[in-house]
Amino acid sequence: MYAILDIESTGGKYNEEGITEIAIYKYDGTRIVDEFVSLVNPERKIQSFVVGLTGITNQMLQNQPKFYEIANRILKITEGCIIVAHNAKFDYRMLHMEFDRLGYTFERENLCTIKLAEKLLPDLKSYSLGKLVKKLGIPIENRHRASGDALATVQLFELLLEKEQAQALIQEQITRKPKFSKDKKLESLLENLPHSIGVYFFYNANDEIIYIGKSKDIKKRILQHFTNSSHKSKKIQDEINRIAYKITGNELIALLTENQSIKKFKPKYNRALKKDIFTYGLYAEENKDAYLTLNIQKIEDCQDKNYITSFTTLKQAKKFLMTCVDRYALCLKLTGLHQTNGACFNYGIKKCLGACILEETPERYNARVKEVIAQYQMPQDDLIVYERGRTQEEKALIVTVEGKIKGYLFLNSDQNLSQTNFKQNLIKINDDRDARHIFQSYIRKNETRLKVKNLEL
Repeated sequence: MYAILDIESTGGKYNEEGITEIAIYKYDGTRIVDEFVSLVNPERKIQSFVVGLTGITNQMLQNQPKFYEIANRILKITEGCIIVAHNAKFDYRMLHMEFDRLGYTFERENLCTIKLAEKLLPDLKSYSLGKLVKKLGIPIENRHRASGDALATVQLFELLLEKEQAQALIQEQITRKPKFSKDKKLESLLENLPHSIGVYFFYNANDEIIYIGKSKDIKKRILQHFTNSSHKSKKIQDEINRIAYKITGNELIALLTENQSIKKFKPKYNRALKKDIFTYGLYAEENKDAYLTLNIQKIEDCQDKNYITSFTTLKQAKKFLMTCVDRYALCLKLTGLHQTNGACFNYGIKKCLGACILEETPERYNARVKEVIAQYQMPQDDLIVYERGRTQEEKALIVTVEGKIKGYLFLNSDQNLSQTNFKQNLIKINDDRDARHIFQSYIRKNETRLKVKNLEL
């Protein structure tokens, strides 16, 4: 007999969450023979992102039963059953935690449909419930609500039971004496983490870096890794042995440090940033009629030329260029977006001023192209960008020289930059196309807030 269930929670600090909704379907291998579905007053606030995900609000739960009022019903419907859930570790932990608060030890055999599906349905890209049921054609209603997800898990389990070797694998996968050693390990790793902006490093038992990330709140972000049920997160949870972190004080240094560290250490669970991900560049050239043309090219094919800005995909680049055409009244022909020997399409609808047919002078047209270049090109001057430091008494300085990122340093708020402290304190950052893109995007996004000065030593 199986008790197939799903639990929704408040979210929040690990092992301090509460159950907000539970759905249990008692299943005999052929049909559902009993069920229990209820909202639950968790006696604590629901995290806002969970409200957005489930639609369950604090107001909805005010008059709902508290866990102790439904505990006996849960015990009876699950008695003699194997608990089945998609990411059973989470659901079983939540039940164990709630019963533990009542002074009762809740123990049941349990089975995870993620692990079972990985064995019986190998080589799928994702084993999340939403993507898995979609792949298998299982209808799901009320996604991210306990009843909807639990019923979808029932149908998924029925399908898995029909697979060859299912029974043998089920016996192999059943956790007979649930232990929480991994949960305690993860909980201990969270203890001394800061609620600060910076970069964090996950190490395995061999002291190899397996994942690098950045966050505005290191502890909160790592907690999300530990409570996430994705395939990658589960692998990380199994392998992680220690955590190191670097507080940066601001997002720009965090982004630059993350980019450089991933390229240097190439952690196996970081797919992005191991290589340059911005592969297309926007270039400006003067044509035979003295007009500045804008065109998109692969950066690797134009190593001898400086690009204005870079993009991950050709589609992204064309979308950006089209935005510039509309914003600056540029010519579709001179941006390579309309191949023609005559007037471009926009000239016909009076959005182009005629550079395509030499009606508008190069001087007037080029002035607007230069606005685009000035707006989006990496500054070619020697600059200092002033940002927040790691403490209130500190300031951070990010330095560029001739359009290349050199690095950053931290100074006390009352210190001025000098040749001596520049040489002694500069932390170098590798200058690559991703680092430049990060820098450019950040400066544009925060231009009204940031203080930028010319570097003078």
